[in-house]
Amino acid sequence: MADSDRSPVSVIGLGAMGRALAGALLDRGHPTTVWNRTAGRAGELAARGATVAATAAEAVAASPVTVICVLDYEAVRETLDPVAGTLTGRTLVNLTNGTPEQARTTAGWAAGHGVDYVDGGIMAVPPMIGQDGALILYSGSQEAFTAHERTLGALGTATYLGEDAGRASLYDLALLSAMYGMFGGFFHAVAMTGSEKVPAAEFTPLVVAWLNAMIAGLPAMAAALDSGDHSADDSNVEMQAASYVNLLDASRAQGVSTELVEPMGALLRRAVAAGRGAGAVSSLIDLLHTDHAGN
Repeated sequence: MADSDRSPVSVIGLGAMGRALAGALLDRGHPTTVWNRTAGRAGELAARGATVAATAAEAVAASPVTVICVLDYEAVRETLDPVAGTLTGRTLVNLTNGTPEQARTTAGWAAGHGVDYVDGGIMAVPPMIGQDGALILYSGSQEAFTAHERTLGALGTATYLGEDAGRASLYDLALLSAMYGMFGGFFHAVAMTGSEKVPAAEFTPLVVAWLNAMIAGLPAMAAALDSGDHSADDSNVEMQAASYVNLLDASRAQGVSTELVEPMGALLRRAVAAGRGAGAVSSLIDLLHTDHAGN
């Protein structure tokens, strides 16, 4: 079914994110039907014009496309297995956080029931949904994504990654890993300065400026990762491994746990032991693959 400016959508799952998704659709004028396993969460949405379905089957039947966003993939299957027949011939957009393998398994389940399946990864928190800064990654049926792209655009910037249903989840979790790595480094940094009563708000502008400078070098590092050329003109792995010891020693001396930063130190030491000391830090990626774990 071709998308229109205000095509009907059903939303299953009314946690904080589900309510945000339904609200964004209502804001764009889409007739929106909602359902949640636990009653009582749809009051505000109903007041804004949403139709509250009595059952999941009723919600699915109300629209050509159903968006589900629940706790996990087990909840997805528990919710949708009983209504698979109603989903047949319709589009299911699953925005539940999970793994690539879970997404691919669910895509297989959907195909077996004649359901057009699109998996998604939400790179935003609920207040961002419907705003320009919200990025939502999609993969799976290209036909279904194209048909409903304008509708999905009500939720945030819709980026399609290909037919492999697991690709959106892969990107989602990979991006989260970069985020958590940044958070971990930031927490350790302010713990160090905070050990001498430096306010976090005073120190943080330096962190932001420094990280922005380092981020500017990521494209060049990515090129090295893709080419396999890890030659170093200046700051090689051996030098960084030696200086990293100072970071760890100073942290302990300041009474700060090294649990967030020790893994990178261990990786640097392992790289030097494996004869990789003369290369650039980008060469560390080879040690992250399990088939190289002992090298």
